[in-house]
Amino acid sequence: MSGAGDGAIWLIGCGHMAGAMLTRWLATGLDPRRITVIRPSGKPVADGVRVLRTVPDEPAPQVLLLGFKPHQLADVAASLSSASVNATIVSILAGTDAATLQRYFPQAGSIIRVLPNLPVAIGKGVVAMYGKQGTAIDTLMTPFGLVEWVTNEGDFDAVTALAGSGPAFLYRFIDALAQAGAATGLPLDQAQRLALATVEGAALLAAASDLSPADLAERVASKGGSTRKGLDVLDADDALVGLLTDTLAAATARNAEMGAANRAG
Repeated sequence: MSGAGDGAIWLIGCGHMAGAMLTRWLATGLDPRRITVIRPSGKPVADGVRVLRTVPDEPAPQVLLLGFKPHQLADVAASLSSASVNATIVSILAGTDAATLQRYFPQAGSIIRVLPNLPVAIGKGVVAMYGKQGTAIDTLMTPFGLVEWVTNEGDFDAVTALAGSGPAFLYRFIDALAQAGAATGLPLDQAQRLALATVEGAALLAAASDLSPADLAERVASKGGSTRKGLDVLDADDALVGLLTDTLAAATARNAEMGAANRAG
């Protein structure tokens, strides 16, 4: 984590996503003494990490990470007026645009919208970012996996649907694959193990290959074989593409709705 500066990092909230980020930071050597978690429950998070129930009366941190629910923004921001002065605001609040954040944190040094997904906990995640690029923030995000800067903030709702919600959609696919295997007569627990290992191995191979996923599918499928028959079902009338297009459209629309609600607030 060299190059990430040595200033304080405050996490306002520490739910699933902020917790995943914290887990990875600590695993890659970030000094836990730099971190303060502020959460109403006061529940401990990790050895050496300070946890407080309320915002302390201390100088503003270098990084202030917003990790609570988007609808709480107005209430939480009121308690952070001093803590945000000259701080880098890192927001993982879905559907909350930079202009809204600037309105709530007018004295912030900079504002960065960040979209991580849960695999950041093991360094295999995706992090999309929008805002002013800088070495320190890049270094903080690098341990999480693939880091992509988004140049058009209008694309953030779609990026959130694809990369942020994508793991949930993939988990549904793995579960469906296992249930389909059980429907052919396999014991469910065995089908679940086979489905999970199959998706894991296929994803790792796709990530390491120079071929596109579409080309890899063709490599597996031989003419007249069983794989081809299965692909014929998925490909018929673009059924799978259509289903996922509708899925991402629904998630994108909801992100836009949440953003509109935050702007109105």
